Amino acid sequence: MSEQTLQTLTWLVPAFPLLVFFLIMLFTRDNKTFSWLLAWAGIITSLVLGWIVAFDVFGLFLRDPDGLDRQPVAVSSAVDWLPFGDYFEGTWLQMGVAVDGLTAVMLFMVPFAVTMIFVYSVGYHNYGQPPGTHRGEPNHGKQEPLFARFFALMSLFGGAMLLLVVADNLLLLFIGWEIMGFCSYSLIGFWYARNYPNPKKITPRKAAIKAFMTTRVADVIMLLGIVYFYRVFGTLNFSEAFTLVSLETALATIGIDGLAVMTLLIFTGTVGKSAQFPLHVWLPDAMEGPTPVSAVIHAAAMVSAGVYLILRVFPIIAISIEGALWAGWIIAGIGAFTALMAATIAVAQNDVKGVLAYSTISQLGFMVAAVGLGAYIAAAFHLITHAFFKALLFLASGSVIHGMEHGAEHVHDHHTDPQDMRHMGGLKDKMPITFWTFLIGGLALAGLPLVTAGFWSKDEILADAWYVWVADGKAIGLVVFVMLATAALLTAFYTMRQISLTFLGKPRTPLAEHAHESNRFMTMPLMGLSFFAVVAGWFGIPDDFLGTDGVFYNYFHHFVGTSLHELFDQLYALSLVAHKIEAPPFSWVPVLTSVVVALGGLALGYWVYGRKPLTEEEADPLIAPLGPLHTFLENKWYWDELYQVVFIRPTVFISEVVVYEWVDKGAIDGTLHLIARATFGIGRYAKRFEEVVISDGVDWIKDRVLNIADEFRYLQTGRIQEYALYSVLIVFALATAVVLAGVL
Repeated sequence: MSEQTLQTLTWLVPAFPLLVFFLIMLFTRDNKTFSWLLAWAGIITSLVLGWIVAFDVFGLFLRDPDGLDRQPVAVSSAVDWLPFGDYFEGTWLQMGVAVDGLTAVMLFMVPFAVTMIFVYSVGYHNYGQPPGTHRGEPNHGKQEPLFARFFALMSLFGGAMLLLVVADNLLLLFIGWEIMGFCSYSLIGFWYARNYPNPKKITPRKAAIKAFMTTRVADVIMLLGIVYFYRVFGTLNFSEAFTLVSLETALATIGIDGLAVMTLLIFTGTVGKSAQFPLHVWLPDAMEGPTPVSAVIHAAAMVSAGVYLILRVFPIIAISIEGALWAGWIIAGIGAFTALMAATIAVAQNDVKGVLAYSTISQLGFMVAAVGLGAYIAAAFHLITHAFFKALLFLASGSVIHGMEHGAEHVHDHHTDPQDMRHMGGLKDKMPITFWTFLIGGLALAGLPLVTAGFWSKDEILADAWYVWVADGKAIGLVVFVMLATAALLTAFYTMRQISLTFLGKPRTPLAEHAHESNRFMTMPLMGLSFFAVVAGWFGIPDDFLGTDGVFYNYFHHFVGTSLHELFDQLYALSLVAHKIEAPPFSWVPVLTSVVVALGGLALGYWVYGRKPLTEEEADPLIAPLGPLHTFLENKWYWDELYQVVFIRPTVFISEVVVYEWVDKGAIDGTLHLIARATFGIGRYAKRFEEVVISDGVDWIKDRVLNIADEFRYLQTGRIQEYALYSVLIVFALATAVVLAGVL
């Protein structure tokens, strides 16, 4: 395929879903059928175009791997966007698209996952059922009244993620990034009118605000990093900034500590978007949106964008963590701590989607920790595999909730929570397709050895952590290895707990007793995602797995590695990075660790929850042995309560008391009122002056003049003889006065 054709197709990949958003909002918002058909057409077109581009680049790799190493950007196109500097010199800021190995695998995963979610959404919103009448809240068993709005926003969401993926510069990436922020806000709060009897349970409207505000904090700091990036490199284009000359110039200009600061500023965007500690608190509450929204946020877009960002700027991260060890400790430490912390919380959650929410936070922690260790390929690999099996798990959990809600409608029980796993049980026989697909996704999440995608991607992260400890002697490698291995053990345990509580045993409530399998719109995407939840990992089997040579070929590593192979060879030669883009040598320790924690966690979970499934009203077996610790975990380490005390209450106090009472009402209003009172006083005295001096004074003068006129009127008789006599007398008086004055 010609280069020009590939460039055009790449530009069109995000264009169709973005166009569909405007078409639905402007023309078809009153027609539900046309709206979802348009949404399907847009995302399927992006899927086809994205796969054409991705497979073309992969074919180029198969034909000439060394050629893709030398020229990692296989497709590149840019247009002049904004003039700056001297206009007559023709200097323009350009916007463009680019495709390399990393972009290609994202173009394979993102549109496919989003397409499956779109198909699922039609059945999830009960298309074809009687229309619902409650706007802004769930219409159980009835068609969603805001059907068109949902697909319009989902199309915008998918288009924004695809725009971010193909962007060749930080600014265009940031535009897609912020559009997704708006979409997440709109879709998390999609059921804006929904309220709960329990005032402590967050509503969708408040959850949307929480997500938006939390991620905005990170985005502001990230934007500072982008500005710093442009100030140092003179460009926002990845290919132009990440050259040996450009990186050496940057180091000479700002030093390694300055580069590390830039790295952490940009990394803060990932902390917010990918829900890493301490900005992780928004993601669990994002479950208040419809389940397809949860799937697209947790798998195909949004949180994946955060990890994709740090993979895109990986060269400055790799240089920073090698030259400034504290930067590596911060990034890897945040990732490892988040992975372990979120895994402990997931163990004690009862909401079927809540478990998966904390699981997502934990798995993202694996990816961030890998980047902090310099494991570029391992992080990218887990990003792709996790997207497939986590999208599968969320959609399957939505199918479970859908079945439970049908049971609630059947028995007219609207008080029992259909998302609480304690109210489920026995769904294996009620919902067989959902069960088997959920089982596949759960085993992939747990890392069932050799079979599932999750095993291969998590094992590679553990292998890199072990290699950093053994080969480089860096303590951070051992710390991350132990923390991630513990998190992986807990992951396998809470996954089996979730499967056992949801599907095994007998139904514990009438809702579960009357649940049934979901419609084909919902089950078909589960099957498609199940395939990749297994097969996707086989493309990343290490070349030397089990010490063999020539048996396996790590397609993922070699293909995605072409994005940075040549650059890192040059950086390694100058000792600016610790390692080239290469897989760590085979070691039995991480492999056996992966096998033991996966099988051990699954076995322990089955022994506690599956061997003897819970009966109705039976307490969780972990409550008694863990005691207060279980309460601590069930309440999510009290992070929300802590933030309430440390951040929210002081903010509210500052806004309501300091800003409103003291500054606004006291200082500003007080000053304005003082000015008003002074002006009113001046006006009052001015009015008095006008009344007394001007009005009354003028009237007094006028009256005196009139009085004088009245008196003098009698002198004017109209007789000339009298006037002559008076004149003679006046003249005589004046003459006498003059004579007397002369004599004296």
